[in-house]
Amino acid sequence: MVLPPIHYQSIDNSKDVIDFCNDYEINFNKGNVIKYLVRAGEKNGESELKDLNKALDYLNREIKFKQTLK
Repeated sequence: MVLPPIHYQSIDNSKDVIDFCNDYEINFNKGNVIKYLVRAGEKNGESELKDLNKALDYLNREIKFKQTLK
């Protein structure tokens, strides 16, 4: 098993973001929101604000998708 980068690992290294999303059956958009929130300010070369905006983009995509289902 390849270990995920440190910016995706849990504090105790028991789970990474992919494991968490799989456990809770979280879809792609929601999973990316979680991914970018977890790594915000942790990945070298990426600003926290940039990752927060990426999370917001995926959240807005999920909201638009849910609105089309009504």
